[in-house]
Amino acid sequence: MTLAENRTQATSPAEPATFDSLDPASGSVASTHPVHTEDDVRAAVARAREAATWWSALSYDERAELLGAWKSVIAQRIDELAEVMRREMGKPHADGVLEAALAVDHLAWAAGHAEKVLRRRSVLPGLVMSNQAATVGYRPLGVVGVIGPWNYPVFTPMGSIGYALAAGNAVVFKPSEYSPGVGTWLAATFAEVVDRPVFQVVTGWGETGAALCRAGVDKVAFTGSSATGRRVMAACAETLTPVVIEAGGKDAVLVDADADLEAAADAAIWGACSNAGQTCTGVERVYVHERVYDDFLAGIIDKAKDLHADAGPASKIGPITMPKQLDVIRSHIEDAIARGGKAVLGGPDAVGERFVQPTILVDVPEDSAAVQEETFGPTVTVTRVRDMDEAVARANATRFGLGSTVFAKEHGMEIAERIRSGMTAVNGVITFAAIPSLPFGGVGDSGFGRIHGADGLREFSYAHAIARQRFKPMMNLTSFTRTAKQDRQLTRLVRLLHGRGSKKNR
Repeated sequence: MTLAENRTQATSPAEPATFDSLDPASGSVASTHPVHTEDDVRAAVARAREAATWWSALSYDERAELLGAWKSVIAQRIDELAEVMRREMGKPHADGVLEAALAVDHLAWAAGHAEKVLRRRSVLPGLVMSNQAATVGYRPLGVVGVIGPWNYPVFTPMGSIGYALAAGNAVVFKPSEYSPGVGTWLAATFAEVVDRPVFQVVTGWGETGAALCRAGVDKVAFTGSSATGRRVMAACAETLTPVVIEAGGKDAVLVDADADLEAAADAAIWGACSNAGQTCTGVERVYVHERVYDDFLAGIIDKAKDLHADAGPASKIGPITMPKQLDVIRSHIEDAIARGGKAVLGGPDAVGERFVQPTILVDVPEDSAAVQEETFGPTVTVTRVRDMDEAVARANATRFGLGSTVFAKEHGMEIAERIRSGMTAVNGVITFAAIPSLPFGGVGDSGFGRIHGADGLREFSYAHAIARQRFKPMMNLTSFTRTAKQDRQLTRLVRLLHGRGSKKNR
């Protein structure tokens, strides 16, 4: 039985409909949750609105103390949270611990740096307005709606939840229907620390997420596919609700002739196959300098050949969480081979009923689905290029622009600067996501807006500018009493300050 077959069930007309979250490794029921209606969602947002007034009135230190207490609860019960992830979306326990640990680190950074990033600060008013004291501060939006994914059900939504809370907002979180138990676990542990509805969870299907978009929240943070992101934007447009979208990716690894091939192969196969390849910033394409292509290919095959996806406790690769994704993965592999590509490891037979074995494809045309579309499985294409100019051109030749990786000893930074993506790792893979001070987000069909870092804190606030007169101006420019003499004085001042142009133009 699939999730689609088990969509809703109601025991009586008076009781709310529920749905089951299924263990993708076995198909057994992991947990059961209510399908929250539009009225339920609006009620949650109304409670959050009231709680936001209290939460935003706390000092930064007071919020940091409460968020620190929540962080401690998560850290102390990290194995429990990892087990919830394993049951709901199949993530190996060790990977669940890693995910939760990174989320805790981000929560700590957001709570500890919110005041420094958002507090009111002075800015220069300029010579013309020198009688003014100019300041800017960042204020909470109010209530933020977060629509989270299933593939990283803790780390990814916490990049919005933690930063929005640290900025002084209340949050209503709609987790994926594939991982609702993770969302309810997070909300329940927060309630152990804060006894007001500052952070709430609503569960259900797409209709519940659409209801959240229309429920009067002040911003929506969405993570998911580009297609669903467009639907979220359309729903939010009805009420002019701003959005931050983190959508799909087709991330590339570029391997230069002087790269550490051992490290590059290790990073590429981990980036392609960890989390069963179900990673927005996962490795889906590799472009290798022709001088080291054969050695790199031999290295990545060697590292992948003993990896196996199964339900065993020691397996490092779990199941494919969404049953329908199996068809996408299979179609990409079959299309690549039909168009002249070759599977040097795995292939169409690697796609099973619940698990997909690592697959490495070579000689795949650049316009094929395996190169241009998000596969979201443990597969990767490896392509020979004559130099890094060609590698950069091919890496940039998709509509996505989320993450990227460069392996090079001498020109790593130079190559990284040329890649069209929101984030790049040099001589590592997906390392940018683990650094709390770095913004996370993409360009093109990979979305817009940023979570994490100072940009992430400001994403969930609005700038409030204040100009305060310190003394009366020599020329009152904002008055009908302004004289012709003052206009001439202003003209002379502007010409003196700006009339000569820059040195570059002279």
